[in-house]
Amino acid sequence: MEEVFQNETIKQILLKYKTIWAIEHAQSVLGWDLEVNMPKEGITERSVAQGELSVLSQKLILDKKFVELVEKAEGKDLNDYERGIVRVLKRSIKIAKAFPPEFVREISEVRSKATMAWAEAKEKNDFKLFESHLDKIIELSRKAADYLGYDEHPYDALLDLYEEGLRTVDLEQVFAKLEKDLRPILERILEEGKFPREHPLEKEKYDIEAMKKINLEILRLFGYPLGIRGRLDVSPHPFTTGFGIRDVRITTRYEGFDFKRTLLAVVHEFGHALYELQQDERFMFSPIAGGVSLGIHESQSRFWENIIGRSREFAELVYPILKDNLPFISNYTPEDIYLYFNTVRPDFIRVEADEVTYNLHILLRYKLEKLMINEGLRASEVAELWNDEMERLLGIRPRTYSEGVLQDIHWAHATIGYFPTYTLGTLLAAQLRAYILKDIPDFYGKVQRGEFEPVKEWLREKVHRYGSVYPPKELLERSFGEGLNPKYFIEYLREKYLG
Repeated sequence: MEEVFQNETIKQILLKYKTIWAIEHAQSVLGWDLEVNMPKEGITERSVAQGELSVLSQKLILDKKFVELVEKAEGKDLNDYERGIVRVLKRSIKIAKAFPPEFVREISEVRSKATMAWAEAKEKNDFKLFESHLDKIIELSRKAADYLGYDEHPYDALLDLYEEGLRTVDLEQVFAKLEKDLRPILERILEEGKFPREHPLEKEKYDIEAMKKINLEILRLFGYPLGIRGRLDVSPHPFTTGFGIRDVRITTRYEGFDFKRTLLAVVHEFGHALYELQQDERFMFSPIAGGVSLGIHESQSRFWENIIGRSREFAELVYPILKDNLPFISNYTPEDIYLYFNTVRPDFIRVEADEVTYNLHILLRYKLEKLMINEGLRASEVAELWNDEMERLLGIRPRTYSEGVLQDIHWAHATIGYFPTYTLGTLLAAQLRAYILKDIPDFYGKVQRGEFEPVKEWLREKVHRYGSVYPPKELLERSFGEGLNPKYFIEYLREKYLG
């Protein structure tokens, strides 16, 4: 295999970087274990360990000799991969320089404690148990924005952490179009009634062990390397963790009813995992291994969840698996399963929202985050504002904290600025569909037959193999000739639900 890193300065950088990579690898393992395996009281020592590792990683990336090497490499004649190394590291150094070590330690410890507090608050439906933690996270996020610096809004600094180059002005245009176009589409769908608001399968109880078999069988169909390079575990909130190119793990949750929740969560997380697993292995241990941004990452998970998982062809493919494991499925047809996967109604829970209303859930969180960071919104005000905004956007009002402000783990992780990437990814997934249908006209036929290798290879060729070599906007321009365009998503909804 041809060596991608030829420049001697780059090779020296990568040699030093391997220790930084090892700390990030360890942090991933500790984070995964915290949510999957760790006993409750382990948080005391775990939060300190993660805080200390964060500070150590910061020290290494700001080491004078390491920074000088990166600056030296910038002036060299480099190939695209090597330029990617320099870009990613310069960005990491800028961020690391911005934060004092005591701040890095504090936010890591606060994040660990807040995660455990959130889990208890959600379980007990008691926002007060999380409120002080959220106030601290808002305070630290505002500090982070000040440390990073910004031109217009403090929130811009946080957006850029998760989506390189993203600004509030970009999102205002996207969300304005979505809010304008989605409401009429939703009203027409509900009025026409071709897609049900409710389905009896939502109330059917399932055996958890049987559902685990189904999820594993679907992952095998997709070609997820279970036990070789991947695992499926259980956590309060489904997630994907990549420890490296050869170890990418996913989780789901089992509630005992409405089986599409766990099934589509598995399909969603597989999309994330595939992006990491299909990286160019020559990037191993380097800064350009891994997805380039959360928006691009989310486009992969939403492509599998929505474009594949919610298709009629996928319902037909998995019907025999469902019928073999869930006795009540024999009362339904593949078409029933398709309609069940595509119920459309305003509902409370984002991760279970349909394709039509999903982005309104993100718009709600985006507006609250802007108020937290730009206007100083307090945690005590968040729950009521959440309910008011949900009522305005979706016409429903949460009855409990657990189906309202406490439903997502992200603020406990101190990842304010993350939520908008879900909308970017959802819109991009529809663009990917338009592109793949041109290149693979029999795309849906392949889904129906379970022939996923050509689909995976197309995604690898267009997106996955580049890792973080190019910034997100440049990657889209290189692979598809255009940037994010919401029109594809709106056209997709109209074709599917109103066509």
